[in-house]
Amino acid sequence: MHIKSQKDFFSGLMFMAVGIAFAWGATTYNVGEGARMGPGYFPLMLGILLAALGLAIVFEALVVETEDGEKVGSIAWKPLIFIISANLAFGVLLGGLPKFGFPSFGLIAAIYALVFIASLAGDRFQPKEVAILATILAVFSYCAFVLLLKLQFPVWPSFITG
Repeated sequence: MHIKSQKDFFSGLMFMAVGIAFAWGATTYNVGEGARMGPGYFPLMLGILLAALGLAIVFEALVVETEDGEKVGSIAWKPLIFIISANLAFGVLLGGLPKFGFPSFGLIAAIYALVFIASLAGDRFQPKEVAILATILAVFSYCAFVLLLKLQFPVWPSFITG
């Protein structure tokens, strides 16, 4: 068995691993059946679908010939660190860290931090464009999650709203 595309092969393996882990984790909830779905049904089906997609990608990487073998390059540390940091900052700012006395800054501040930190992962940083994008995302997120879906989570910093 010869790997004809390393990038596809390893990305397929990653999809399979995440899909299997997701499906396995979903089995701890009540799965139900197609007519009466439980809370674990949708994540189980998504996990199975992701694992199947990964299997198809691995199969293609072993069968379809590529010119240079699509070797896996070095790890892009800068984007990896900034994207993970942006997601961590979003979670901490949205919910706070009560154990450490760090207050919640709410949805709006969390979205702005997420967008600004994630934009540092790219090759160029344009603050005006990033601010416009963050504003659009904040407005649409507020409308979708707070107004339409009526989800209950902090929108503004807790030290302002009390």
